Amino acid sequence: MSTTIASTPTSSLRRTTLVVAAVAATATTLAATTMRAAGVHLAAGGRIPLGAFAQFTLAGALLGGLLVAVLNRRSILPRRRFIQIAAAFTALSCLAPAIAGDDVSSKIGLIAIHLLAATIIAPVLARQTTR
Repeated sequence: MSTTIASTPTSSLRRTTLVVAAVAATATTLAATTMRAAGVHLAAGGRIPLGAFAQFTLAGALLGGLLVAVLNRRSILPRRRFIQIAAAFTALSCLAPAIAGDDVSSKIGLIAIHLLAATIIAPVLARQTTR
């Protein structure tokens, strides 16, 4: 006898958010490792630990999933709103390294990592919106 569990939109969103968070965290950590091996310092007021790339990417993806859940319940056009908010937060997140990066290579590298994370996470979560 087999049991089938119906997948609800909420469980699908949770699963998708966790998977995309793991993929993006791995990608940003690998990018940071590669950049460091190439001689880019990736520092903003001091050297950034490799684990921080994964932690902040996971946090950003989880917040994005939470945003999708809220928008699906409360917005008339959740996909449009999500894309607008994600684009704004991506731009804002790039300001910090642009301002605080220790040198030009750090600034470019950190901005590239922010854009890498957004490029992986935002389209996947946008597809999880209901309309």
